[in-house]
Amino acid sequence: MTTENFDGAASLEDRILGGLDAEQREVASTLNGPLCVLAGAGTGKTRAITHRIAYGVHSGVYSPQRLLAVTFTARAAAEMRSRLRDLGAGNVQARTFHAAALRQLQFFWPQAVGGTLPNLLDHKAQMLAEAARRLRLSTDRASIRDLASEIEWAKVSMLTPANYLENAQGRGAPGGFDLTAVARVFQSYEDVKTDRNVIDFEDVLLITVGILQEDEKVAATVREQYRHFVVDEYQDVSPLQQRLLELWLGGRDELCVVGDASQTIYSFTGASPRHLLDFKTRYPQANVVKLVRDYRSTPQVVKLANDLLAGRRSGGPAADAAWAAPLQLVAQRPAGPAPQFTECSDDEAEAATVAQKIKALLDAGTPASEVAVLFRTNGQSEAYEQALAAAGIGYQLRGGERFFARKEVRDAILQLRAATRAVSETDTPEPLGQLVRDIVSSLGYTDSAPHSGGALRERWESLAALVALADELVQNRGAGFGLADFVNELQERSLAQHAPTVQGVTLASLHAAKGLEWDAVFLVGLSEGLMPISFADSPESVDEERRLLYVGITRAREHLSLSWSTARTPGGRANRKPSRFLDGLRPDSVASSSARGKGTPPRRKAAAPAVCRVCGTMLATGAERKVGRCNACPPTYEEQTFDALRNWRREVAQSADVPAFVVFTDATLTAIAEARPASLEELAGLAGVGPSKLEKYGEDVLRVLVESSVL
Repeated sequence: MTTENFDGAASLEDRILGGLDAEQREVASTLNGPLCVLAGAGTGKTRAITHRIAYGVHSGVYSPQRLLAVTFTARAAAEMRSRLRDLGAGNVQARTFHAAALRQLQFFWPQAVGGTLPNLLDHKAQMLAEAARRLRLSTDRASIRDLASEIEWAKVSMLTPANYLENAQGRGAPGGFDLTAVARVFQSYEDVKTDRNVIDFEDVLLITVGILQEDEKVAATVREQYRHFVVDEYQDVSPLQQRLLELWLGGRDELCVVGDASQTIYSFTGASPRHLLDFKTRYPQANVVKLVRDYRSTPQVVKLANDLLAGRRSGGPAADAAWAAPLQLVAQRPAGPAPQFTECSDDEAEAATVAQKIKALLDAGTPASEVAVLFRTNGQSEAYEQALAAAGIGYQLRGGERFFARKEVRDAILQLRAATRAVSETDTPEPLGQLVRDIVSSLGYTDSAPHSGGALRERWESLAALVALADELVQNRGAGFGLADFVNELQERSLAQHAPTVQGVTLASLHAAKGLEWDAVFLVGLSEGLMPISFADSPESVDEERRLLYVGITRAREHLSLSWSTARTPGGRANRKPSRFLDGLRPDSVASSSARGKGTPPRRKAAAPAVCRVCGTMLATGAERKVGRCNACPPTYEEQTFDALRNWRREVAQSADVPAFVVFTDATLTAIAEARPASLEELAGLAGVGPSKLEKYGEDVLRVLVESSVL
C-alpha cells in the first residue's frame, strides 16, 4: 500500500475512514475480496462501500479504471458516482448490470458477431401483441402486461421457449393463458424480434453472457479491464445477472457484495437472495461484516421493524443460513414518538385521516418533501391524491411524470446552458446558488413559495428543487463548482433519472420506496388481502410480503403511522381484518400477561400460520383456514363421523326452524369431523366454534362424536 499522494497513512485514514463507525471502517479498510457485507436498513452501506472504493483508489490498491461497481437502478448508480466524486474517486465506473453489459456489447459486437448491433426495444407490448396475433390469441392491455412480466422472469431465469414449460410449473396462468400457450407466445415473441432485428433488455444480458462464454479472447479482454467488483443490493440478483458476474470474474475472488436478505422484495422478477445466502459456501475464506447500527430511524421504529421480522412464521430464504439470519438493527438515534396504529371505517375515511395527520406535521414544521404515503398497489393512490388535494397539500406521485421531463425543468436547463458562456466571460461571477436563482427567476422562481396551489405551485416546486440542488452541490464539492459543472451534473442526472428533491408529499408503492427515506411515513391499507396481497398463496410469497412491509417501516426516520380500514366504501360491510403481520405489534393484539393489569381480559392472540396441515401450502380461503386443509388435499375424517354430524345438524336446524349453516357451516363441521375433539376445551379451539355455540351445542357434538366412533 502506498500513500505518495498524501502526507502519510494517518492523513489518508483520517480523510477517508475518519467518520466511519467500527463496522463501516472494517468494510472500508478490507480492500481485498472476497468480502460479504450484510447491511441492514439505514446502516450506511452506501457510505461504507463508497469509502472502501475511495480508500482503495487513494492508497493505490485499486486502479479506478479497473474497478466496476454494480447497482440495480440508474438512480443508485448516479448517487454512487456522485459520492465517489465527492471523495476524489470520480473515475470509478458505477453502473447497473444492464448498462455495463450494454456498454460491453456495443464494443464487442462487431468483432464477436459482426455487423451492427440490433436496435434496443424500449417496450415489449407492441411485439407481444403481434406475437399473440400470429397465434390467433386474443389479448388486452392487462394480459400483455402479465405476459411481458412472465417472459422477463423466464429470461432472467435463463429459460428458453423450449424449456420454459417444464420449469414454470406452479406459476399459475399468466395473462389468463395456460403455460403451454405462454410458451408458444414466448417463442412467437422471439420470432417477431428476429424479424424486426431488435433485442430487449434481457437479451442484452443474455447475449453478453453468450459472447463471454464462447469467445475466450473477448472474455480475457474484459477480465483484464476489470480486476475488482462491488455489487450492491446483492440479495436482488437474478440467475442471469449472477452468471454474468461469474463470467466477469473468471474464477477470481476480488468481489465485494452488499445485501440484506430481509429486504428481498423482487422475487417475482426472478431476483433471489440465494446467491447472498450461499456466498460463504462459494467462498469459504470470505470475510463477513455485519452492519447493524441503524442511523436512520428512532428506537421506536427500529423496534417495530425488528419485532415484525421476529414474528415470521414461514421461514423463508433468510432462515436457511445461520450466518445470514435476519439482522437485528440497533438504533443510534434519540428516542422519538411511538408508531401510531389507526383503524378507520372505510378507505375514504382512512385517506382523510391520513391527510389530517400530514397537515398537522406540516403545520409543526416538517417539510412536505419529508413525508410519504406508501401503499401496496398503485391503484390505492387515487384516494390519497384526492384527500391531499382537498386539504390543500401538494404531492408528487412517484412513478408519474419524470422530473426531467417537466417543461419548466427542460426550459431551466436550456437557460442554464445558454448562460454558461456569459458566465465564463465574467471576471468575478456570482456564487453558483445566486446565479441559478437569477437565471430561473424568469421562469417563475421566487424566494418564497406561492400561496396558491395547482400548476403554479408545481412549477415553483420544480424550480426550487434545482436551486436547492445547486446549493447542495456547492456545499459538497466546494466553491470551485461552477455553472458549467452544474449543467453537466444536470445532464448526467437527467440520463440516470436521478431527480433532486421536490417539495411535496410523496405517494408511492412499497416497491417504489425501496432505497428511499423520509422523516414521516404513512403505511396505509394494511388489511388482509392487501398486506399480504390476496394472491400471495404460498409460505414463500407471504414471507416476501412481510419483508415488503419491513421495507416500508424502515423508510421512516421519526414518525411512523400504520392504518387500515374495515370496509372499502362508506356504509359498506365492515368485513376487513387488519393484516396478520400486525398481530403482536398492535397495542390491542399483544398477548403479554405481564403487560396486563389484574382483571384485564386477555387480548386476542396472534393468528396461527394459515398453512395446510397435510401438504404445508398456504390456505387461500376462510373455509380452508377453518378446516386447516387446502381443497387439493383429501379429507381426513371418517365418512360415518361426518354423516352423523351432518344428520345431527339437520335435526337441530329443523327443530329451531333455521338454515343448517346457522348451526355450523360445512367448513366448521368438517373441521370438527377431522379434529375429533374429546373435550369442550378442544372443541372451543376450533375455528367457527364460539362461546355461544359451544354452550348451546358443545355437549351434543361430543356425544355425536363418541356415538359415531362406536358404530
